[in-house]
Amino acid sequence: MKIALVSPYDLSYPGGVTVHISNLKRYFTQWGHQVKIIAPCSSPMGDPSIIPVGRPVPVPSGGSMARITLSLTLNRRVRAILDAEKFDVVHVHEPLTPMLPYAALRLSGSLNVGTFHAYHQTARLYGLTKLILRRWSGRLHGRIAVSQPALEYVSKYFPGKYVIIPNGVDVEHFSPRSKACGPRANGSKTILFVGRLEKRKGLDYLLAAYQKVKQDHPNVRLEIVGPGTLLRPKYEKLVRDRQLADVSFAGLVPYDDLPRYYNGANVFCAPATGGESFGMVLLEAMAMGRPVVATAINGYSQLVSQGVDGLLVPPRDEAALARAISSLLDNPALCEKMAAQGRAKAEDYSWEKIARRVLEYYDQLQRQFGLDKHKKV
Repeated sequence: MKIALVSPYDLSYPGGVTVHISNLKRYFTQWGHQVKIIAPCSSPMGDPSIIPVGRPVPVPSGGSMARITLSLTLNRRVRAILDAEKFDVVHVHEPLTPMLPYAALRLSGSLNVGTFHAYHQTARLYGLTKLILRRWSGRLHGRIAVSQPALEYVSKYFPGKYVIIPNGVDVEHFSPRSKACGPRANGSKTILFVGRLEKRKGLDYLLAAYQKVKQDHPNVRLEIVGPGTLLRPKYEKLVRDRQLADVSFAGLVPYDDLPRYYNGANVFCAPATGGESFGMVLLEAMAMGRPVVATAINGYSQLVSQGVDGLLVPPRDEAALARAISSLLDNPALCEKMAAQGRAKAEDYSWEKIARRVLEYYDQLQRQFGLDKHKKV
């Protein structure tokens, strides 16, 4: 099968959608399929299977920055690619994100599949543009949502038949036995945060909680991993103003080095305030055998089983966050139990299993639409 995976986001910049696409490509290729990724790229990728389209620019979106292309020459470029490649399946991720997905859906004569990743508490853009976007969503033969919150979010404005196929995790890369893992530090205990330094990720509340935890656990430290050039100075100032000791900002860490940071943590904390459709960093921590403390938001509650593989607390509640973190720091036996349960859960989300489910969905759609798999809907 010849498959196109289309991303609206800059493939050179780390993010959940680009990780998802890269892992699908990895397994599809291993199984003998021909796969090309079509995406904007801000830097050369050095991979002939990646077809760069358009120059990405940062655009504010849902409390984050979406690096998408708004190039006026997209249609001509995409048409040339599709005419030359003649894909059996064009799988568009975030199909209703401007502008590359629109061009792919409008011009594709293949079996069109869309995966919806996003969840936002409000959907102003969808509400204002649903009549226009419905035209493009109607060209999808199959629709995937990565979670129940993502499904509820998109189907409110674009009703239809969806299947849920979640994000996955590389259980070999994120493993306590990963080659990237070095020895854990002795003596001190580490709380780990991994994520972009954006307001909705809730780092403000974690810093406030850490101040409380530090009073009773003087040997604890906080490691903050993730990119963020706009808000990082604000968070660093908070650390100085509150005189918080043993807080380090690692910045953007290469994917290959992430297991080492997880391995060095005693507790992983995800204090996001909302806008999360899933919890990929939670899965990574679970795969690494780390107990998690997360906020009870829609995207996290579906993944963490309270008291089994992690603890859930109300969002924006620094006191509850501090209590949950302290309870794990004080109870190594509970941490070990949660770590084992989390690793077992992560195995169910291995990228190999997720990619297999996506391929099975392609096959189902091809049977459904018969030999005329280029039929428009």
